[in-house]
Amino acid sequence: MATDYATLKKGGFMRQRQKDNFSLRLSVVGGQVTADQLVVITEVANKYGHGYVHLTSRQSIEIPFIQLKDVDAVKEALAKGGVKPGVCGPRVRTITACQGANICSNGCIETDDLAKELNDRYFGQELPHKFKFGITGCQNNCLKAEENDIGIKGGVRVNWLEDKCINCGLCAKVCRENAVSITDGKVTVDQDKCNNCGRCVFSCPTDAYDAKSGYLISFGGLFGNHINKGSEIVPFVDDKETLFRICDAALNFFKENAKPSERFKFTIDRVGKDKLDEVVWKAYRNED
Repeated sequence: MATDYATLKKGGFMRQRQKDNFSLRLSVVGGQVTADQLVVITEVANKYGHGYVHLTSRQSIEIPFIQLKDVDAVKEALAKGGVKPGVCGPRVRTITACQGANICSNGCIETDDLAKELNDRYFGQELPHKFKFGITGCQNNCLKAEENDIGIKGGVRVNWLEDKCINCGLCAKVCRENAVSITDGKVTVDQDKCNNCGRCVFSCPTDAYDAKSGYLISFGGLFGNHINKGSEIVPFVDDKETLFRICDAALNFFKENAKPSERFKFTIDRVGKDKLDEVVWKAYRNED
């Protein structure tokens, strides 16, 4: 029987240079792997591979040198340990994310839960070409959100609370965008300059800011043979419902308009960014 390489690739088994050998990509959502899963991965790499794994640039783990004859045994061994294969080819890839507010002192959003929700919603969805999501928790942008087809960056929208302020001036000192100014004991935040980084909030010793966490979304990022920084279309989004609605709309735009083997960025260029803008703004405003 002929080997169905397309199905193997869809299931994360990528052909190597060596005949009948595959590098198996695993599903690692938001960069999170349990210690127990690592034990299982190690056992499989020792028994069926060459005793090592590869850590990819997108937070995944790959086990190289899996032989064709061992594919089913490998899948069974991994499944018993709660480890799932990833995907390759024209579909939504595993969601990547930094550690976010649960761990990082700079984090503006909880990235791990969001990565799991997005993964449950989109992972493996069939599309004209591969599609990548990346989540970064703050403006430090460790995950390089704008390199992804859809990039999500955590942010904070702020409002000064005069009655709690002691006029220490820390917020103005830490603001890298010069968006915070203090005149006669009054704090002013220039929203046109503010990049929603949250440094003013994190520095304040008296919680003199009403802070609302949310998302900055970019579209059409690309990093490969061609490089493109994804662009923002809508302003700060402060709820998941709107975020998911926008992601749904952008993904559907790609599905309906892309040619086979055409990345999102090139679909936008060919169809027209104004067309994507219209779709995304409708989702943002929750218009039919």
